[in-house]
Amino acid sequence: MPREPISQFYYSHRLKLHFWDWGDAGMPCLILVHGGMDHARSWDRIAAAFTPDYRIIAPDLRGHGDSSWAFGAAYTFAEYILDLATLVDIVGGRTVRLIGHSLGAAIVLQYAGLFPDRVHRVVAIEGVVPPPEQALPRPAWERMRDWIEAVRACERRTPHRYPDLRAASERMHRESPYLTDEMALHLTRFGSNWNPDGTLSWKFDNFIRAIPPYSFNMGEAREIWSRIRCPVLLFYGLESFTEDPEKAGMLEAIADHRLVRVPDAGHWLHHDRPALFIEETGRFFAE
Repeated sequence: MPREPISQFYYSHRLKLHFWDWGDAGMPCLILVHGGMDHARSWDRIAAAFTPDYRIIAPDLRGHGDSSWAFGAAYTFAEYILDLATLVDIVGGRTVRLIGHSLGAAIVLQYAGLFPDRVHRVVAIEGVVPPPEQALPRPAWERMRDWIEAVRACERRTPHRYPDLRAASERMHRESPYLTDEMALHLTRFGSNWNPDGTLSWKFDNFIRAIPPYSFNMGEAREIWSRIRCPVLLFYGLESFTEDPEKAGMLEAIADHRLVRVPDAGHWLHHDRPALFIEETGRFFAE
């Protein structure tokens, strides 16, 4: 049986942030960064596969899991990357390996471009092509107005309450139909809190739904990606709602990359096809 991780905290940008720690501090460091509305324990199956060879660190992003919520409504790439940079300085040693999913993939790729000497290898699960609502350029006034309206909507929003763990798990399963029942329950157990009335609500801050108006600039992202010096392995689920990153012309800026297209898998392909993901990633790390 894989050993249980240790719950730890650190501070970044005045926030108390949480991470799970598997392994020996003397081993090479592998940091796993989850996506939006997710949490660090979504990596348990992946962590179990790599703990024999690495110290695994899985942070809860600000506003997610057991990390503090941000002040106000600002959840920007700059702040997420700052949090990762702070964590790497605390736990990472000279260089780290990074795996990120979705939002987490975008974060680790930008970190690798900002601090190329600190990163040995990167695995990015989707996260290269922006979400459809951010893909088309829009005037600044429109983005700013939409953000203001989104923040106000979050202020009015009441977190949904589920009557029990099974009901919340079924909602998780509808979001990702390839999930097994066991995995959906696991994700729900670590991704929700009990309310005083015996119901459950998701742990993440609803304000992460308000996409910052200057959050994802593809021109600047490509400029940062062009500074990446390490090999990059990218995964794309053929059943994903996002566009194929190569066909979208997103990969030219990443000099040393390889793209794996995964059949019978959606956006959460490391849950949908875990054995394939672990095998491909293990081979990549061993090269």
